[in-house]
Amino acid sequence: MNPFLSPKPASIVLALLLTSLPLLSPAAETAPIDSSAVQLQPREQNGIPYLSGGIGLDESEAFKQVTGYNLHMTFSAGAQNKYLSNVDVVIQAADGRSVVSLNQVGPIVYVKLPADKYSIIASQNGQEQRGSVDLKTAAVGTVNLHWNEER
Repeated sequence: MNPFLSPKPASIVLALLLTSLPLLSPAAETAPIDSSAVQLQPREQNGIPYLSGGIGLDESEAFKQVTGYNLHMTFSAGAQNKYLSNVDVVIQAADGRSVVSLNQVGPIVYVKLPADKYSIIASQNGQEQRGSVDLKTAAVGTVNLHWNEER
């Protein structure tokens, strides 16, 4: 009997390959993110609390655990939707008055606002993007502003 045609050696080879698979592809195993070490710093302007950050995987994961903010904004640019920081943001109430004016924030910004309709005007390197959100009807409003070209 030819040992290369026997089903036993084939099953042994297959078992060896399957057990060594994690060694062959270390990228498939990623360490869990420890966002407990990240301390997001709450800030306030005109009595309105906000958070800004999200640079790096740890910080962006930490934002997923934050509660109590009813406006979630993200800023991105380019075809790959890369996070964009250093954005200037003005949030206006429905009556047109400026509620919050933030400089050099992002790529993620969470704000706690009274229930109302808001316009968001964000600019980066002289280029402006606009969005709106109705916090009268939504418990949490999400605004994603995107610039076509990477900044």
